Amino acid sequence: MKLLLRAFVALLQRDLLLAFRHRGELVNPLLFFMIVVTLFPLGVNPEEALLRKIAPGVIWIAALLAGLFSLESMFRSDFDDGALEQIVLSPHPLPVLVLAKVLAHWLVSGLPMLLMAPLLALFLSMPAKAVWTLELTLLAGTPLLSLIGAIGVALTVGLRRGGVLLTLLVLPLYIPVLIFATNAVTAAGAGMPVAGQIYFLAALLALALTLAPLATAAALRISLG
Repeated sequence: MKLLLRAFVALLQRDLLLAFRHRGELVNPLLFFMIVVTLFPLGVNPEEALLRKIAPGVIWIAALLAGLFSLESMFRSDFDDGALEQIVLSPHPLPVLVLAKVLAHWLVSGLPMLLMAPLLALFLSMPAKAVWTLELTLLAGTPLLSLIGAIGVALTVGLRRGGVLLTLLVLPLYIPVLIFATNAVTAAGAGMPVAGQIYFLAALLALALTLAPLATAAALRISLG
């Protein structure tokens, strides 16, 4: 168990170190998220009432696309330099190592969006009571996007131009997360209960934490086999 924990921590630290060495790739998804949200009022009527109504959808769509934009980097560099084969051949359980890589991806892509979201929500005139719900949905939803995306990345990592196929694979699976998250934020802004939507997202996250690493590990073996 100690060896497994050490392997998990070592792989997590390695991926975080590599991400911070390539700061351009680290900042790109966050900039994309910020630019999409801040430019949206310029493309529609910047009236406060309208922005308040569309803010949940705008922020969540921007977060979804920014997360999708950063997905391919999860396994690509390891595949190119041969490290992915070493990870697959490691004596440690592959799903646990996959979970370390997914956590590293969320820490460098999902967590910054989670921290920036309240500022962008206020920019779009979102009510304060809805901002807390937005943070809860992002806290449950962005790791879920990373876990689902990892399966698609593992299936397409061996393809030279797998970006389009990756989008086609994972985008339909992202739709329920988008629907329930935006519905929760909208309901919170209207003063309605949101426990059902939050519980649903939490249940999806628990299911993904259980099954996605297993599916990703199997997909990696298929791609490298």
